[in-house]
Amino acid sequence: MKTNKIIWGILLLFMGSVLLLENFDVIEFYWRNVWQFWPLFLIISGVAMLFKNRENNISTYISVSILIISLLFLFYKGQQKPKESNWFDKNFEDGIDINIDDKPQVKEFLFEPFDGDTTKKVIFNITGGGTSFYLDGETDSLVFADISRKKGRFILSSVKTATENTVNFKMKEKNHRLNFGGNQNDVNLKLNTKPIWDFNVKLGAGEFKFDMTNYKVNTFNFEGGASEVDLNIGSLLPNSYVNIQSGVAAIDIAIPAQSGCRIKTNTGLSSKDFEGFTKMENGFYETDDFEKAKNKIYINLDGGLSRFQVHRD
Repeated sequence: MKTNKIIWGILLLFMGSVLLLENFDVIEFYWRNVWQFWPLFLIISGVAMLFKNRENNISTYISVSILIISLLFLFYKGQQKPKESNWFDKNFEDGIDINIDDKPQVKEFLFEPFDGDTTKKVIFNITGGGTSFYLDGETDSLVFADISRKKGRFILSSVKTATENTVNFKMKEKNHRLNFGGNQNDVNLKLNTKPIWDFNVKLGAGEFKFDMTNYKVNTFNFEGGASEVDLNIGSLLPNSYVNIQSGVAAIDIAIPAQSGCRIKTNTGLSSKDFEGFTKMENGFYETDDFEKAKNKIYINLDGGLSRFQVHRD
């Protein structure tokens, strides 16, 4: 058997076993710890390439041994509770102090005024990387952003028509450097509660925590890579739609107890925890009162290697 096939087989076996043990509460595994040691996968790939054309017992033994040692190390590290609250903060102990960028954060405020027209729908497009986003209360403006940044610059702009406002909040300068110091930017957003909101979020890597229980959320679309997402959805509209596409992420969605909810999943090797839901056919899950509920929430989850949790408050 080819060495590459053995390596991929062991990797899939490792990830599947960890996810299975997690689902049965045998272990508690923190994938953010594994993410910190991502260069190990470069080493494993390099070894596989070195022995690609040397299909013999010795080369296979060396490649598999390095892989198993690396996975055992990741398995051990993955069960240690992180000291930080997000995926990307790291503490270096034993006298090692690595400071890639000690540049202080710059404070900045941006806002978009509210024209008072509550009949208009607001489309809010959010784009950023290496950033922590928080929904931090209400405002008389349409959008108010309290920004603390180290990298890049943010711009807030809008396009208005007779029926809707499109608001764009994005980084003006992209950061192409590797970031070893956690999220470089913090954005605290305040939004007006009167309009109906459509959210489109693209987050390369970072943290996104939105409590939207007091907002009229029609749709929430999220597309992200290595990220941590914490959402609270309200029940102020008859129907709300949540669409999540993620790579390596931790997704936690809270819904109101009085709302019915249907989940559609296409989650590959991701782990799922849907407390209070009944599994239907073809990857669907529903609350028992879904058909009779006055307010309904439709959630579509699409992820590669993520952890999805949906629960009622």
